[in-house]
Amino acid sequence: MRTLPVSFLLLLFTLNSHVLLYDMDMLWPDSHIDLTFVISTQSVWSVCVWADSGRIRQKRAWIIDSFSIEEEHPGPFPYPIGKVELTDSYLINYVLRGQGVDEEPKNILSIDQSGVIYVHRKMDYEHGPKILHLAFEARNQYNKEVDTRLGVEIKILDVNDNAPKFQKSVYEVTVDESHDQGKEVLTVLAFDEDDSSTNNGTFVFTIKSVTPKTDNVEFYIQQRKESGNIYFKGCLDFEKAQKYTILVEAKDKGEKIQLSSTSTLIINISDNNDNLPEFSGKTGPGKVKEREAGVEVLRLQVTDKDVHGTKAWKAKYTIHGDKNEIFKIETDPVTNEGILTVVKQTDYEEQTNHNLSISVQNEIPYFSCKIKKKVQNAMWELDKILPNSDTRSANLYNTFPVTIYVEDVNDPPVFIPPVKHVVVMENIDVGTSLTTFTAKDMDGSHVNTFTFVKGEDIDKWITIGAKTGEVSTIKILDRESPFVINGTYTATLYAVDEGVPPLTGTGTLVIHLNDQNDNVPILERNAVSICIDKEPTTANITAVDLDFPPFGSPFYYEILEDVKDKWRVEPAHGTTVSLVKGKGVYSGHHLLQMKISDQQGFYSIQNLTVTVCDCSITPDCHIRMVSQTRMGPGAALIVVLAILILSAMCLMSLLLSCKENKKMILIDDGLGHLITSNTENPGTDCMVSSSLVIHKTDSSKVNGTSVTKNVKVTTQTVMHKGQKAVSQTPWLVYNDQMFKHSAYRNSTRRTYRENFQKSCVISSSRSNYSYNINASYLSENLAFLIHQKLLALQTRDEQRGIYKAHCYTDEGQPAASDELDAISIPEDDFHPEMLKNLDSRFSRLATISRPDLMRR
Repeated sequence: MRTLPVSFLLLLFTLNSHVLLYDMDMLWPDSHIDLTFVISTQSVWSVCVWADSGRIRQKRAWIIDSFSIEEEHPGPFPYPIGKVELTDSYLINYVLRGQGVDEEPKNILSIDQSGVIYVHRKMDYEHGPKILHLAFEARNQYNKEVDTRLGVEIKILDVNDNAPKFQKSVYEVTVDESHDQGKEVLTVLAFDEDDSSTNNGTFVFTIKSVTPKTDNVEFYIQQRKESGNIYFKGCLDFEKAQKYTILVEAKDKGEKIQLSSTSTLIINISDNNDNLPEFSGKTGPGKVKEREAGVEVLRLQVTDKDVHGTKAWKAKYTIHGDKNEIFKIETDPVTNEGILTVVKQTDYEEQTNHNLSISVQNEIPYFSCKIKKKVQNAMWELDKILPNSDTRSANLYNTFPVTIYVEDVNDPPVFIPPVKHVVVMENIDVGTSLTTFTAKDMDGSHVNTFTFVKGEDIDKWITIGAKTGEVSTIKILDRESPFVINGTYTATLYAVDEGVPPLTGTGTLVIHLNDQNDNVPILERNAVSICIDKEPTTANITAVDLDFPPFGSPFYYEILEDVKDKWRVEPAHGTTVSLVKGKGVYSGHHLLQMKISDQQGFYSIQNLTVTVCDCSITPDCHIRMVSQTRMGPGAALIVVLAILILSAMCLMSLLLSCKENKKMILIDDGLGHLITSNTENPGTDCMVSSSLVIHKTDSSKVNGTSVTKNVKVTTQTVMHKGQKAVSQTPWLVYNDQMFKHSAYRNSTRRTYRENFQKSCVISSSRSNYSYNINASYLSENLAFLIHQKLLALQTRDEQRGIYKAHCYTDEGQPAASDELDAISIPEDDFHPEMLKNLDSRFSRLATISRPDLMRR
């Protein structure tokens, strides 16, 4: 017996070689004593307790059995798992609290008053607590005081009721057939819910089957805890197996029973280039005509055991021995054939045939894997050629010899040289010989004569001798022509042979033209404006010359008239100079004659119109001039009023012509409009001549003399009588539902008044025209038209033209016809009864006019 210090009680129990300590409170009426119990299932310790209050309890012994529950116990329920016995003789009530009683999982355990603990239902090790923690209390039945408190643990014992489970029921992976042996292919995962510290929760992987079984590969698995890695030995071959199906088992190590599960591994093999393409044949002519290009001459066929359409199957061809790159070869994407094509022209005289070598490979590199020896418990010995890592693969490609023959055909003539350059002075005489072209026929077996023909000659400058090839001019050569670019003119010439078919050679003539001083400077603008001011003002004037230096700019400017103190040029030499206005120049238009000379003394006399205006009113005189020629507000108002009046008159005529009863009045085209008179002579209308004179002033200075011409252009005739006016114009005569169009050749509907002023000064074959159109007659012309239209509408029913008597068919005696029956109709009073006897007289006429009706 072991004695413990006073103030606490220590109970020691040994439980399955390990110790559990619990601090409990024992409540006495007179004092509090702390007790520590050590629970043991194999031995009981006797403990002496001293109370510090001087009150001493008697010694007592506690016996606690081993408590454990096996999961998935079949019952029957409830069943006891142990009993708590006390040595005290007085009555004690037992109370059990904690997990399994009043805490989750509830209602599993209970204790009766004899201290027996019962289990009421199954426990699951995998889905519940592994140990149940409870508190045991013993109460005195008399005073209900807690006599004893201690902690109780009930352990749940695991059984092998769960098989290992794979993470996936089916694993699938795709592996290239060039995959190396000993390299991981796939990893599987499995887990067991049983206690991993026992055999129930540990398992092993095993490959149960491999489908199909081939002699070139062997699969194995290596386990690392809960994962298994799949490997293989040997060489994968797509042609032998495109897919492997492996069944893997995971089995635990349970003592009473072993549980297992399986998973399916699908390993797809992707084809790689482990088969070289081999030539199997060729088709095509194998020959080409010289100078032909872009034609197919040969097709090469190959076979490949790799999968159709993959990069391992698609062929890639290479040409060897084609130094001049005359040929190219492409792959037909459908048939995998090699298409050999001529891309450059060949020459029979240079080479009659071409010997080529064609090699073929695939779009992806070739590899090879062969088994040399199978070794147990180790990697197999292999002979392997890896892609892009072994120089041996380059020597394995197949080659095919090809010979392409060139056919001789008629060759075109060749100019020697093909391009000729000549340098001449512009303005040379027509007929001057420029050069002579020569051509040669390069075809030895088709020697032909040929003829020279002119090709492109845009400005028609030259001609060429058909047999001699001599090029001569047929026109004055002008360096300032728009077809001359950078001083050169280009023409093409042809030499045509007499072969079958005739062929043509092309030569080029480049004419370099030297400049002459054949152009005089002229003003770029013949009109300028200057603001009027007290101080001298200026305007820039610029001259241009088509010739190049030294025959062009800078120029010399001179005012020919006596304009001293009015106008001057500063500086007198240059391309652009300033025209300076003096103080004595008034506002308006001024015409100056300018003499402009180039550096060689060639000159022209130009008319320069200068407009002087007050810039405080109009900043730019040109804007003011333009604004004067535009339609003013008054003219615009007249136009608008004219449109409104015309619209109103059209609406009025439409309303007046609308009547309730409308009948069609047939008017024969031959009838004229009779005037209200007993005579058919013309009326007494007077002829009023209205003429519009257009003055055309042509001022030119010839030999120092100015010539002016005035021409009267057109006249019109309008008839006036009182307040009525009729114009010889196309009219539309309306009569209810029909209208008649009377047209006359001379139309005087409109009157135009224009005033053209044209000034022209001719200098050195250059003419300058200045047109000034005066629009001041616009309002007067529109007013006249409106007045004329109003008079015509007012006298619509009394219109009379110049009428000339005309004899119509019903005004004379018609010629008698022997074929028609005579019909005599007396001039006496007509009675309808007389028509009853006329049917027979019309029979012959009806037979002639409508024979179809008479047959009926």
